[in-house]
Amino acid sequence: MEFNYQVKTGAGTVSGGVIDAPSEDSAVSILHGKGYTVLSLVPVSKNIFAVDLNKSLSRVSTKDVVAFTRQLATLIEADMPLAEGLRTLSQQVEKPALKKVVMEIAQMVEGGSTLSNALAAHGNMFSSFYVKLVQTGEISGKLQSSLLYLADYLERSQSINSKIKGALAYPAFVVSALLVVTIIMVVYVLPQLLSVFKDSGITELPITTRMLMAVTNFINAYLYELVIGFVVAVVAFVRFVKTPKGKAWLDNAMIHAPSLGVVVRNLYLARIAESLSTLIKSGISILEGIHITAELVGNENYRAIMLEAEERVRSGGTISEVLVRYPEIPPLFSSMVAIGERTGKLDYMLEHVSKYYKSESENTIGSITQLIEPILVLVLGFGVAMLVSSILLPIYSLVGGN
Repeated sequence: MEFNYQVKTGAGTVSGGVIDAPSEDSAVSILHGKGYTVLSLVPVSKNIFAVDLNKSLSRVSTKDVVAFTRQLATLIEADMPLAEGLRTLSQQVEKPALKKVVMEIAQMVEGGSTLSNALAAHGNMFSSFYVKLVQTGEISGKLQSSLLYLADYLERSQSINSKIKGALAYPAFVVSALLVVTIIMVVYVLPQLLSVFKDSGITELPITTRMLMAVTNFINAYLYELVIGFVVAVVAFVRFVKTPKGKAWLDNAMIHAPSLGVVVRNLYLARIAESLSTLIKSGISILEGIHITAELVGNENYRAIMLEAEERVRSGGTISEVLVRYPEIPPLFSSMVAIGERTGKLDYMLEHVSKYYKSESENTIGSITQLIEPILVLVLGFGVAMLVSSILLPIYSLVGGN
C-alpha cells in the first residue's frame, strides 16, 4: 500500500511524500526509524482501473523464495548488515512482485523491525514455519544457518511436488486429448457416418454399433444442456471444496485414493515429522511446534489430528496417545513417536521417520509412473477396438449384402 505522509524532521522542518508499506503501522515504524515525527498518514486512493499488472502477471513461486533465502544467507555469512543485504537483493531481483516485497521488508528492517516481523507481514509468501525458524535464528544468533536450512527444506518440498506433477502430467495430457478427440468424433464425425448405416436398411447391427448410435444421438440431442450442466457441476464443486467441509472431504479423498493416496499420505507424514523435528531442534516449545505443524501440513484431516494432539499435550498427555487412535497415522509413525517421547529423543525419531516416508513416497511415485503407461495403453487400445468394431463390422455387412 502507498501512503501520503507529512513528517517533522529532527531539524524541525516539515516535509511530505509517498511511502510504500504493507500496512499503516509498518509505514509509521519506517518513518519513526528514520527519526521523523509523523504528522499525518493517509492511504493513497486508487480507482478500480489502477491495477498492478506486473504484480498480477509475475506471481512469486517457491523457486523465487528459495533463491531469495539462499542469497540472503550468503550475504549474512559475508557479514553484510541485514538492511543493506536486503537492499542489495531488491536491486538484483527481476520479478516485480518479489522486488516490491523485498523492498518493503528492507524498509521495515531499516525502520527498526526484526526480519521475522517483516516477513510475517507477507504471510501469503512466507509461512508461519518459515517465520518461526527465522525468529529462532535471530534469537540464537544463527540466522544464516536457519536460512540455509529453510532453502534446503523448500527445495526438497519443491522437488517432491515436481515429481508428482511429472508423474501425472503424461496421463493428464493423454486423457485430455482423448476427451477432445471423442467430443469431436461424437459431435461432427459419427452422426454422419452412423446415418449411413441407418439409411442402408441394415436390420441387425452389432451391439457395439447400437450403443455408439444411442450415445451419439443422446449427446447431440442434449449437447447444450450437457455443456451447461458440466459447467455448473464444475463451479459447484470448486465452491464446495473451498468450504471447510468440502476441503475436509477432498483432503480425505486424496489420502484414501487408490495408489496415489499412499503417496499423498506419506508426503503429509514426512512433512509433519520434518517440521515438528526442526521446530523442536530450534528450541521452540513442543506445544507451539505442534500448533505450527498443524497449520503448515495443508490437510484438514492431519490438521485436526495435530490440534487434538496439542490439546492432549497441554493437559499432560502425549502425542502418541492421540496418533495411535487414527487410521490415517500408520502404526510405525505412532510407535516411533512414542519411543521418542519415552526416551526424550522425539526430534531424533521424527527426523528418521521423515526420511523413511520421503523415501517411501519417492519410490511409490516411480512405481506409479511405470504402472500408468501400460494402463493407458490398454485403455486406449480398448477404446480404439470398440470404435473400430462399431464402424467396420456394419461396413462389412453392408458390402457383403451388396
